[in-house]
Parts: sequence; structure tokens; C-alpha cells
Amino acid sequence: MSKQEITTVHIHSITQLHQLLGIAKPKHPLFSLVRFEDFSRNEVTQRVRLISDCYQITLKKDCPCKLQYGQTTYDFDEGVMSFFSPKQINIVEPGGFLPTAGWLLTIHPDFLNGSLLANKIKCYGFFNYSVNEALILSDDEQNSLETIFGQLQKEIDLPIDTFSQDVILSHLDLLLTYCNRYYNRQFITRKTTSNDLLNRMERLLDEHFSKETTEKGIPTVSQLASLLNLSPKYLSDCLKQLTGQTALQHIHEKLIDKAKEKLASTELSVSEIAYHFGFEFPQSFSKLFKSKTSQTPLEYRQSVN
Repeated sequence: MSKQEITTVHIHSITQLHQLLGIAKPKHPLFSLVRFEDFSRNEVTQRVRLISDCYQITLKKDCPCKLQYGQTTYDFDEGVMSFFSPKQINIVEPGGFLPTAGWLLTIHPDFLNGSLLANKIKCYGFFNYSVNEALILSDDEQNSLETIFGQLQKEIDLPIDTFSQDVILSHLDLLLTYCNRYYNRQFITRKTTSNDLLNRMERLLDEHFSKETTEKGIPTVSQLASLLNLSPKYLSDCLKQLTGQTALQHIHEKLIDKAKEKLASTELSVSEIAYHFGFEFPQSFSKLFKSKTSQTPLEYRQSVN
């Protein structure tokens, strides 16, 4: 099969997932936890586009499988966690295998209906990160999470009763809380990398706003993230942890700084400055400027001249 050819596999249910993996039917139709050790070691022979209607959480150990994000392919090895939201698309490259050890947790959104976790899970940004933004675990962190996976497995193996869902949801909530903590730790421990990311983004913004005209308007978070080969959510979360500001706030701050330079050093009208920065309506520029500085553009010009 050529590089351009690809097979799409859309997984609609957990039962279908188990059938594709060649393992026994799930004990619960909306929730599944399985170990990679229980899978047959089949090599991926062609490019596959995977789409699932479920949330998936994986803890992978010894994973020779390759995943692609954008134009870049990534290898995963020990103690790596990945999170996938419903309808997320991932490309599996040929030549790899499933991990030989670890956990695959699959949750259908219907399982969460009526629970606090149904809304809470949507607030965890890492479900919208890309495969190259996986969570790398320390040994202690991995042991803590594997303990929770083990407790979940014990609960799933018990006969279903009126408490089953509540207990599973409690363990799942704890698991995600720990993952959120560990991701924040990762942002901190990779501060050098994060600082480099901040510098790269600042350069992109400087280049954009230094052009004679910015006809394409203000750069979006998605555009910047694409240039940095990151997902928009990961970019914002990383910057938020590093600087206290999201990517959008950084864009606006850079825009206001450049606008101040124009107001202080040129005789361009407010409308001309607004059009220069790609605003269709000068009023939108003035509104943003005042929201960030508590002054209108004209008031700022008068204060510095």
C-alpha cells in the first residue's frame, strides 16, 4: 500500500473495539479496561486512520508503535500516557505493534451521563492534546496510576450492582485528577523547553506584526499552534503554567504593544492603525485596546505626547 493510501477504522462501540482487538466481549457495554499484555502481538501492516466515539486513556509500556501528528511521527516507550476524546483522529503508521504492557481504558460518553464527571472531563485540556504531547510518567507516578487501574479492574470483575457505576466513576475521577497534577508537573520540569516555546511564539508574533500590513488579521491560536507543531489547547495550557497567560492573551498583549508603538511614534489615525493590524472595523480595535489598557487609543496617544 502506498504512503498516500490509508484505511479508516471508525469504532462506534466498546463491543466493536473488543472485536477488532480479538478479545472477549466487555463486561460492561459502556466501560472497558483491558491490559495490553492480553492482546495478540499483530504487526500494523498499513496506514490506519482511527476514529473512536469513546474517551480513551492509555498507559503504554514498551510501545514500538508509531503515531503521526501533522507531518511528524513519534515513538513511545516506557511510562507514557495518552488521552483521546470522542471523534479524535489519529494515524497509526505501518511497521509497529501494540504495546506489550500497560492499560487501555475506554469510556463511552453515555456512561458519564448524569454524573459530575460528564462535564468535568470536558475541562481537562489533555483530552485535546496531540499524540506528541503525551504525559511522561516518573516511576512513582506510574506506580500510583497503576494502583488505580488495578482498583478499577477489581471493581469491573465484580458482579454489577447499584454501586458499581458510582465506584468506577470515583476511581476514574481520582485517576484524572492525578493525571492533571502530573501534567502540571511536566510543564514545570520542562521549563527550559517551555521557555524555548515562548521565545519561538514571541518571534512568530513579532514577525507577523512587523509586516507592513497584516491583511490576514490577528493570528489565531490555531494558526500559531500549527506553526509550532502543537495542539491549540496544549499551547495555551503550557503558556498558562509558564506565564499565567493563555496563548490568546499573549497575542492580544503583543498586538497592544505594537499598537502603542504606532500611536506614540506615528501620525497614523486610529482607523489606519486598526486597518494596519487587520481589523475590519476600527471600533473593534478601540474596544480591545481599552479593555487591555483602560484608555482609548486617542487617550493613550495624548498621554505619551
